[in-house]
Amino acid sequence: MQGKPSVLTRVLTFTACAMLAQSSWAAGAALNGSRIEELTGAKGSLDEKAGVFKVSVPRSDLSMTVAGVKMVPALGLTSWAAFQPAGDQTMVMGDLVLQEDQVVPVMDAALNNGLEVTGLHNHFLSDSPKVMFMHIGGMGDQEKLATAVGKVFATIQQTSGGKGRLPSAAIDPASSAIDAAALDGILGVKGTVSGGVYKGVVGRTTKMHGTEVGSMMGVNTWFAFAGSDQQAVVDGDFAMYEAELQSVLKALRKADIAVVAIHNHMTMEDPRVLFLHFWGVGPARSLAEGVKAAMDTQKR
Repeated sequence: MQGKPSVLTRVLTFTACAMLAQSSWAAGAALNGSRIEELTGAKGSLDEKAGVFKVSVPRSDLSMTVAGVKMVPALGLTSWAAFQPAGDQTMVMGDLVLQEDQVVPVMDAALNNGLEVTGLHNHFLSDSPKVMFMHIGGMGDQEKLATAVGKVFATIQQTSGGKGRLPSAAIDPASSAIDAAALDGILGVKGTVSGGVYKGVVGRTTKMHGTEVGSMMGVNTWFAFAGSDQQAVVDGDFAMYEAELQSVLKALRKADIAVVAIHNHMTMEDPRVLFLHFWGVGPARSLAEGVKAAMDTQKR
């Protein structure tokens, strides 16, 4: 017959059990699924193996076709956000399904609430109506991240059905009357005018296959203006190193210039270069100041 465990054995056993329970509690408390659902307003599920809690919002409100195929959420029309512990913080990544006129208000909702916008592009061809996909990310406090995602999801719902906005204007470049010298002064470049369009280019550099490549190989920021000093349109393309993306985004949106795409143009370059396409309508000076403010956030 075995004797009773010693006092020391019982103390050690109790301590070990307490530590195991505390460890299990901490691991389980790392992601509060019910709280994430509450703050995001979306239903989710936990992948225990990956340690990721993912919420999803199917875009069942969209009535669209792709090359004649009737699209349903299961074919890639679901917005989602996934939360994962990262040390003592939480990481979030997501993908948002947006109609074109939702891009501007949803991007503002993301940036204004502490999230990063990391990609913007199409996933389909011949889609009607056209749908864009915005990728988001963030690192920090779980409560704040979930709240931000909730505001993004709410903005999608509020702007659905044509309630978003797109900057537009009736402008014919053939009738342009923009002060090119004034734009040169604001943008700090010597632009060219052709066919009523003022265009400026600012080169960047990176390396590919051990060789430096620059502006003439397409590694550049460019901007084109048409219209008048009072009412103009600007479009263009920013070349940015990865660390510059968020500051450029915020500067452009502060100037009410829409971002229409974020993606790569190359592979295997070092440092990595991202490209951002933009579109804005308004007084030429205001647009130029917005573009210049975005350029000023970049390291040169």
